[in-house]
Amino acid sequence: MSEMIRIAIQKSGRLSEDSLNLIRECGIQFNNGTGKLKSEAANFPAEFLSLRDDDIPGYVADGVADIGIVGENVLIETHQKVDLVHRLGFSKCRLSLAVPRGDDYRQLTDLHQKRIATSYPRILSNFLQEHKIEADIHEISGSVEIAPSIGLTDAICDIVSSGSTLMSNGLKEVEVIFRSEAVLIAHPNLSPARQQILDKLIFRIKSVQAAKNNKYILLNAPKDAVAQITSILPGMKSPTIVPLAEEGWVSIHSVINENAFWDIIDNLRAAGAQGILVVPIEKMIM
Repeated sequence: MSEMIRIAIQKSGRLSEDSLNLIRECGIQFNNGTGKLKSEAANFPAEFLSLRDDDIPGYVADGVADIGIVGENVLIETHQKVDLVHRLGFSKCRLSLAVPRGDDYRQLTDLHQKRIATSYPRILSNFLQEHKIEADIHEISGSVEIAPSIGLTDAICDIVSSGSTLMSNGLKEVEVIFRSEAVLIAHPNLSPARQQILDKLIFRIKSVQAAKNNKYILLNAPKDAVAQITSILPGMKSPTIVPLAEEGWVSIHSVINENAFWDIIDNLRAAGAQGILVVPIEKMIM
């Protein structure tokens, strides 16, 4: 049997959906039917394990899985000996402190000697120690938001995405203590063959990420505006310039970053660009 890499992914939830989407965008085909905990890729040397998110770092550290996709918050909290090999940029959230909406909270020292409920005692404890705050940490595995309303604690520390769950439980976010995103982790001592497969996977992931962060742009411009327009559009190396049938005009092709998109478009129009077309990029090989 040829060498294969085992990839652990969360079996349900938003992180699971985002992870599966990324894998498909990397051109890897596999069947993950309902309730299927193990599946093999049809066109890539990989086997997928569907696990609880909290278990993924341990499985990777033990070598049961070679790599895994997990939230950075889970990675830090479980404190397993694995390598963080690539940041994936999706499933972003924050770990925050929250107190009852009616509390007169002014600063972090207001939590000194208070009781705080959380599912992330390690991250919270490190944060409080760093800021020299002494508090009584109550570890709770779920439904952290209810703790203040039943008198168990004075505050909570939990994952926040939109903040709607906090509001519905009469809480307000007061401090962000950690920002998290999905990360790719690996066993520290992969065999050379499995490391090679991981390198191929990371190459595909980077190509997908680069495509999402960039757009392909085509525009028409008078020849006397080419110098100014190319200074706005450096592209990956330099823009492509193609003569048009109409004398004195050219077509310019390039790639622009999503973050600067509208500023660049405004500058191009001011420089004389016309007929601007913007096209999504499926893959981008650097």
